[in-house]
Amino acid sequence: MSEVIAQDSVTTDSEDVSTQFDEGAISLGMPSGASDNNTSAVETTDTATQVVAVTAESSTNTVEKLDPVAEPEEVAVESMETVAEVKQVQESAQNRLYIKRGHVVNHDGVQHADVYIEDGTVRYVGSGADFVVPGGCRTIDATGLLVIPGGIDPHTHFQLEFGGTVSVDDFYKGTKAAVAGGTTTIMDFVLPKKGESLLEAYDTWRSRADPMVVCDYGLHVGITWWSKSVREEMRTLCRERGVNSFKCFMAYKGLYQLNDSELYEVFETCKELGAVAMVHAENGDIIAKNVTKLLADGVTGPEGHELSRTEEVEAEATNRACVIAHQAGCPLYVVHVMSKAAGIEVARARRRYNCTGIFGETLAAALGTDGTHYHDKCWHHAAAHVLSPPLRPDPSTPEFLMKLLAQDDLQTTGSDNCTFNRNQKELGLKDFSKIPNGVNGVEDRMSVVWEKGVQTGLIDAQRFVAITSTNAAKIFNLYPRKGRIAPGSDADLVIWNPKAVRTISASTHHQACDFNIFEGMKCHGVPEFVIVRGRVCLENEHVRVAEGQGSFLETPVYPTFVYDALNGRVHSEEDADDKQARNGLQHLELHHKPGYDNDMHDPYPLPEKYIPGPALSVISGDSQVSTPHSILGHRPDGAKNMQESTFSISEELDKSEVRSCIRVRAPPGGKSSGFW
Repeated sequence: MSEVIAQDSVTTDSEDVSTQFDEGAISLGMPSGASDNNTSAVETTDTATQVVAVTAESSTNTVEKLDPVAEPEEVAVESMETVAEVKQVQESAQNRLYIKRGHVVNHDGVQHADVYIEDGTVRYVGSGADFVVPGGCRTIDATGLLVIPGGIDPHTHFQLEFGGTVSVDDFYKGTKAAVAGGTTTIMDFVLPKKGESLLEAYDTWRSRADPMVVCDYGLHVGITWWSKSVREEMRTLCRERGVNSFKCFMAYKGLYQLNDSELYEVFETCKELGAVAMVHAENGDIIAKNVTKLLADGVTGPEGHELSRTEEVEAEATNRACVIAHQAGCPLYVVHVMSKAAGIEVARARRRYNCTGIFGETLAAALGTDGTHYHDKCWHHAAAHVLSPPLRPDPSTPEFLMKLLAQDDLQTTGSDNCTFNRNQKELGLKDFSKIPNGVNGVEDRMSVVWEKGVQTGLIDAQRFVAITSTNAAKIFNLYPRKGRIAPGSDADLVIWNPKAVRTISASTHHQACDFNIFEGMKCHGVPEFVIVRGRVCLENEHVRVAEGQGSFLETPVYPTFVYDALNGRVHSEEDADDKQARNGLQHLELHHKPGYDNDMHDPYPLPEKYIPGPALSVISGDSQVSTPHSILGHRPDGAKNMQESTFSISEELDKSEVRSCIRVRAPPGGKSSGFW
């Protein structure tokens, strides 16, 4: 497998590129001529004596400049002809780096600016005229290019044991592939076996990752079973181990699945600890029944995977998770939203709760391909696309999910990278339920999102930065250290060429898997340089990294972006409840907050065969009794309103200020002091 991006896989579209970038420049607030120079010149101002190491194995004599005062070490140099499997790489001699004439893009603005980096940290962002470049500083000319924060992939599974096998991308190969695609931070999942100590599982993941990662990484921890000891270990993980997020499963019955009562207790604990709850939302009980039925009917191929886990099954669990989290007062991050129906449920929940406390993630896989591949005549091709929740057969799903990202109904994009080779997928050759779940994406995520979002005009470059980097940094409390280019931020940057074009292929990717679900996709937008903590790790299509050069990132509890908004909502609701109590009014508290009535004006068309039940609208505080109008549904134009009548049973009471009905603050079936 080639260890570099093939030269012929990256080209420049000379016919329409200048026009595309000029239009993009206008949308960024840049002059239309900003893109005339597409070449990226690298200058070196260091006049000191430098040691030049030449790797003998490389027939092209690729060179690497080393620190003159450091003792030389072996250098891993990758070329088209040969791949040096040397794991230790001398750190760059350049602890000072100057990027000039680029368009610096953050989620909230774009500026034509220079960037100065020293000792792995951004020191200056601004006009080159106001900055004196220090001596011995390497300079990269980014004229016509975008300088963006390094990508953050909040969802990977490297070296994961699943279905009797282990995913082939370990922490070295996986993070190296991430860097090759422009991602400079990943977040993996600790998944304890049922009954296993969370702390022991955490230590296992750290021992696997720490010596191998080539970029910084954080850890989420899965809650795969529930007990008092698990609760206490969650507390320890938050206070002592740098963890602020816990993932629950509503699927994988008998393996990871929790019931609703356990979910509520986990969410309550997350709230107490200031952590973020995460959920894999699929109805595991229904899936188990469907699998049994399909196998009994002779459906054994990969198509059975999607048939057993339909959109409705994902959407029901998504809505249920949002309701449980809201009742517990806990922020919720819904991982891998894969369908229109589930996306709608996240969007509705966010409006229902005033855009506080609910966050949604979708995947590069869901944006870049679809579930029609499950019906491919080649079993191996179909099986290579199996993941959970599955890709959806509706080919309009990717665009729909991108629109949700554009409108902030979804906030992040992950890869859910969990790769298995052909022989591993064959474990489910006669039973689709035994196919190891997982696909690639950590390397191609940035290019796929750019192609499907920016290139199509659905999002701009600022929103691209938000959904590939900044929002994840904010949700998991890494911002502004990560996800932003500003003085004091980590020097994780990508110099992005929106004009360059590459074709994705398993023959040229850096991942260990033998299949790529984006095979043949032509992507506009390629990283020219990737800088990890001040090191230039991707340059001239060569990746130069060392095992263990990345570090573990502690994620502090109570992320401001999440809890400030959530606490504001909670306080406002409590204040409103107190005011009602002082007025002597007792209301039935259904937790249907302002914004729920907007569901009835939903701009999103529902997928065919998915018609949810009616949603209750908010009950006005000025009304002591009412029937929510939204429960009646929409009346077609020209149709008679059957609720209107000139006859009234309660004619004598119609003008009365107080009617004979009492609302109580108790759940249905709960206590009540009223009698009628």
